[in-house]
Amino acid sequence: MNWESISIEAIKSNSKNALVGGPFGSDLSGIHYVDFGIPVIRGINLPFDSTFNNSDFVFVSEEKANKLSANTASPGDLIFTQRGTLGQVGIVPYGAFDKYIISQSQMKLTIDITKADPLFVYYYFRTKECLKRIENLAFSSGVPHINLGILRKFEIPYPPLLIQHKIASLLSAYDDLIENNKQRIKLLEEMAEEIYKEWFVRLRFPGFETSAYFEGEGSGSSNFMQCSLPIGWEKVTIIEAFEILGGGTPSTEIPEFWQEGKINWFSPTDITGSKNIFLNKSGNQITALGLSNSSAKLFPAKSVMITSRATIGAIGINMTEATTNQGFITCIPNLNFSYPYIYEWVKSNIKLLDSYSTGATFKEISKGVFKKLFILKPDVVIIKTFTEIVEPIFDEMNILGQKSEILQQTRDLLLPRLVSGELSVNHIVDENTTN
Repeated sequence: MNWESISIEAIKSNSKNALVGGPFGSDLSGIHYVDFGIPVIRGINLPFDSTFNNSDFVFVSEEKANKLSANTASPGDLIFTQRGTLGQVGIVPYGAFDKYIISQSQMKLTIDITKADPLFVYYYFRTKECLKRIENLAFSSGVPHINLGILRKFEIPYPPLLIQHKIASLLSAYDDLIENNKQRIKLLEEMAEEIYKEWFVRLRFPGFETSAYFEGEGSGSSNFMQCSLPIGWEKVTIIEAFEILGGGTPSTEIPEFWQEGKINWFSPTDITGSKNIFLNKSGNQITALGLSNSSAKLFPAKSVMITSRATIGAIGINMTEATTNQGFITCIPNLNFSYPYIYEWVKSNIKLLDSYSTGATFKEISKGVFKKLFILKPDVVIIKTFTEIVEPIFDEMNILGQKSEILQQTRDLLLPRLVSGELSVNHIVDENTTN
């Protein structure tokens, strides 16, 4: 179905400051940020994988916010990135804050809800077609940017309002499920982390009250302060604890090393670009011939992959046999050091790893340095009990992450077909008409 188009100018609210944007010069900068107050919306609040990130805010005082009243955003407003990472868009949620200030690199649009559904407009701006249009219209004087003039004239598909409601409702149902899974994963991860800290940092493990202790160094902390350790526990170096592997890259000039490859070969972007710590497939795969003709090493499923260059300490857990490039240190679990224990130890010691990294062009922690770091080796029965409790938590996180990936893929397939009218929504009952 070919719908008519309409400009953003024609659907914006008639209220004052319905369409505004930065920059504000020296009127808003880091010196104005305070611990509590009115939240400032920045690019970090406009992720590509959800409608809005309602955390990671900086704040300004009420007094400062009043001076920037023209740049106030409210729940229901759309926020666009004006410069830098173009294509970021978010819709301000209801329930958290009543008022926001947009940063110097953002634009705000308040839509007349009698003319358009803000969620429908938001989803159109999420399509690849729309992103390509924005990139083609952007100015490129150093940093790519668009302006209010471009946004005002920007035209979008304009189906009847009832159809807009139905499309927005269908797509937001997917986003709601994804966000619910994300929150459940976060709670599960916090639960596992707290168990680790309680048992191996505070040393309040099951039976700690009746355990015998000796004076020695170590707790689960990165500093290994002097403390008493339970008998049967000790502080050991990584090289004494478990095997570690580096990675390698088969020559990209030899097609036989890559074509029709089936062996997962992870690069740091596979880790940093994933929302899930459990990884089933890498961006690129290599062949057995490529593996045998490079320094890449094949390691078992449920190893702990740690990025060791540039971004230090991003962690991924492979769910199949895999290899990595040179940007990793991979930890191979064993009976005394299970993968949940290693994962939690690494996560608790990111700052320690970073402090040992060096490099002029980009920071790196070497395998030689890593293997000399100390780790607490608890009694094997305690590790077994910890793993029996935490591994099911990790399994549930993995399942939820896979469900979210499927939901996201389905939503992304539906999105362009729905907003273009290719896929009909006439059969969907609109809640607004049934109440």
